Amino acid sequence: MLISRIYRKHLKNNLFKKMILLFSVITIGTIITFSYLMFHFMSQSVVQRQLDIQKGAIQIVSNYISHKYDSVQAMMRDIYRDGVLAANTSYFLEHPYEEYVKYRLDRFYNESGATGDTVQYFRNRVEDDPNIVSLMLYSADQQYLYAYNNRNLKIISTNAARSFIPDAMYSEEGANVSVPNIWVQKQSNIPESPMFTVRVPINNKSSLRNIGQLLVYFDSEKIWDSLENYKGDFKGTILVLSSAGDVIFDSSDTFYGREYPYAEQVNTLYDSDMVEDGMSITKLTDLREGFTVLSVVPEQELAASYRGLRNTIFMVSSICILFAILISTLLINNFAKRTHSIIRFTRKVKNGDLTARIKEVRDDELGQISKSFNDMLEELNLYIDRVYKAEIKQKHTELAALEARVNPHFLYNTLEVIRMRAISQGATDVGEMIYSLSVLFKSYVQQKPRYTLKDELEACRLYLELFRIRYKDKFSYHMQCDKRLEDKVVLKMSLQPIIENYILHGMRTDKTDNQISITVTQEEGSLRVEVRDNGQGIYPERLAEIKQGLLNPDEYSESFGLRSIHERLKLLYGSFYGVDVQSEIGKGTAVTVWFPDLREDGTHDV
Repeated sequence: MLISRIYRKHLKNNLFKKMILLFSVITIGTIITFSYLMFHFMSQSVVQRQLDIQKGAIQIVSNYISHKYDSVQAMMRDIYRDGVLAANTSYFLEHPYEEYVKYRLDRFYNESGATGDTVQYFRNRVEDDPNIVSLMLYSADQQYLYAYNNRNLKIISTNAARSFIPDAMYSEEGANVSVPNIWVQKQSNIPESPMFTVRVPINNKSSLRNIGQLLVYFDSEKIWDSLENYKGDFKGTILVLSSAGDVIFDSSDTFYGREYPYAEQVNTLYDSDMVEDGMSITKLTDLREGFTVLSVVPEQELAASYRGLRNTIFMVSSICILFAILISTLLINNFAKRTHSIIRFTRKVKNGDLTARIKEVRDDELGQISKSFNDMLEELNLYIDRVYKAEIKQKHTELAALEARVNPHFLYNTLEVIRMRAISQGATDVGEMIYSLSVLFKSYVQQKPRYTLKDELEACRLYLELFRIRYKDKFSYHMQCDKRLEDKVVLKMSLQPIIENYILHGMRTDKTDNQISITVTQEEGSLRVEVRDNGQGIYPERLAEIKQGLLNPDEYSESFGLRSIHERLKLLYGSFYGVDVQSEIGKGTAVTVWFPDLREDGTHDV
């Protein structure tokens, strides 16, 4: 209901406010849609870039651990490739340490300085790799643990009756990379710090029987050093899980040494996916070493990576919307102001102020409309002035005709008395002349709503009939007009003054072949009436004066009849219509009158 009232009050009859509202809705919708799509695309790009960073980080961690695992495997390969060292290592793990020392001394003397000391070999490996916290050799037969701590060899008895180490060694057999066993760590007095263990079985090279295990403890903190190039970029937490699901490394120090609570969900993932609690997990599993590297990023941290982008897009979109609406409003309001100015102008013209003009200097569409309005008013004023003057001249002509006939009825009655007297005395020709004159006067005085070509030709015939009777065999006339053209509307007294000029100035009374013809034709939407005689003609100088008088009627007072016809036609119908005079001395004169082709109802023929 409220919306309906607002619409009726502010929008219903206001096209420009509708345009502003429509443009605003389209602009806002377009910018919001474009901003959303751009934000979605760019945020996905930011997230993908972050995930690529996370994948790069876990790949580095995986490579680091794999490298350590390969270094431990290389230790055993070097032992197996060296027959003496392989035999010494087997003897070292299958016999008590005192027997191994005696065995080494005997071989040294008997074989002249034989090398391949197992104890020294592993000590050298500990010294070569600063990331090794401890290296241990476990003898399954003797149940002894030989631990290298700070380059010193410590021999630890792990009898099953007094220690859990044999059971731990047996239960963890096959775990290549794992968390340090707590019993082994306590028994060997290794400091409690984040570490991971690489475990490799040791076999007798001759019998291939398992005789123990090699355990190498690496400092987990050194994994951070491998992430030096990613520390400022990666987000969330990086974890390394053993095959049993224990946390070997945790960048957040939250789950180290414990079983990862989401290990089952992680095992179901192929590469990356969303799991519960809004975490994005990316994993990389090394099937050979049996460990898995995870990148765990909360969605909030991922969202924080494009929060600045979101705020920037929101601010830029808001500014674009503001400027788009503001600029469009200013442009449309300016357009509306100019349009309302034109509307006010048309109302002035409607109220009769034909002198009003639109002050518009621009050359755009509204400027062209304004110029057309102004031009139309100029033409309208000229047309009104022309028609007004034509009506005045017509009234003057009719008034002059009326003034010449003070009392028409008295005149008609008097002429009728004279006619009857002439007939009674036998002067029939005088009676005919008086009758023609009486009818001619009637046609001039009588007012008709539409004056046609037939009426004008009849008036000319009556006038010519007077002089035919007067001059008898010396004068004849001829009229030619198609019956279809007789109903065409023409000006009153538009041909009679031409005939009168001939009678007064052109007829040669000493000749017997005086002749005048009136020919009416229809040519291209106009009526052409030619009045041609064989009279005296007009001298060239006089003809030039007559033509000049037709062109400038206000400057010449002679030839009133011709000028009156010519000026009235031009004022009423335009410059195409009027009178043209051609004459030659001794041959006669031809006066052509051009009328518009108007039907009896005053409209043009098509």
